[in-house]
Amino acid sequence: MPVVMVNNRKLKLTNLDKILWPEKEITKGEFLSYVSRMAPFMLKYLKDRPMVFTRYPDGIYGKSFYQKNCPPYAPEWIKTIGIKSEKRIIKYILINDVETLLWAANQASIEMHPWHSRIQALDYPDYVVFDLDPMENTNFKDAVQLALQLKKALNMESIRGYAKTSGATGLQVYVPLENKYTYEEVREFAHIFSQAVAEANSEIATIERMVDKRQGKLYMDYLQNIKGKTIIAPYSLRARQGATVSAPVTWEELERGINPEDFNIRTMGARMQTMGDVFEKVLTDKQNIGHCI
Repeated sequence: MPVVMVNNRKLKLTNLDKILWPEKEITKGEFLSYVSRMAPFMLKYLKDRPMVFTRYPDGIYGKSFYQKNCPPYAPEWIKTIGIKSEKRIIKYILINDVETLLWAANQASIEMHPWHSRIQALDYPDYVVFDLDPMENTNFKDAVQLALQLKKALNMESIRGYAKTSGATGLQVYVPLENKYTYEEVREFAHIFSQAVAEANSEIATIERMVDKRQGKLYMDYLQNIKGKTIIAPYSLRARQGATVSAPVTWEELERGINPEDFNIRTMGARMQTMGDVFEKVLTDKQNIGHCI
């Protein structure tokens, strides 16, 4: 059981030879190596945000479970925040440093989901999220078409959006905000634009909540913008064949055409060296959306 020191914190790394992604024989050790290399990019999007993890201790085809509450065996130096739910106080983990990120990864937390707001202002999200989720009769190309249509609609109101793959079959578009809008206001903003784009592309898109009423169309999920809801973090891996990544992409790349499977555990290192973090303006491009609400 290797023991490593990270920022004067002792970490015990376990089961490094365990295969998490069988098709490509990707081990837990390779997963931890990826997280370590990507930590400077990942931490920017996780800092001060309550975290929800999906853990896969027996690999992506084994039993998995969500974890919100910090487990009792966590090191005493793990930072948490207690947030009241309907019935109890949940101690959410905060990933503010590389040692906590590696500790979480060592728990086989393959998928990492941060809140849209930070502990300094939990009622005020930092961005709107448009989640474009293909159904059985749609595909990634449809998600790209709708994302580009959404970009045009936003640009008409002088609003900028930033795209990333979901790491699965969809796309997500973030609109960073001034830190003054409530979740209700943000959700209404997302509803307005999602409805407009869905109506203009009614052959492939819908905002219908009920799955059996969607008629196989791509779902534009504006309801992700609710306090306490989470979405996969930029640069997080997914529990899917090929160890794909939720990868930020440029609008130019989407217009040229991309394959989401090309963004994976073994390609992201070279991409980051070449492209850098194309999502970083999500952290700084704070926009006023009052004229659209």
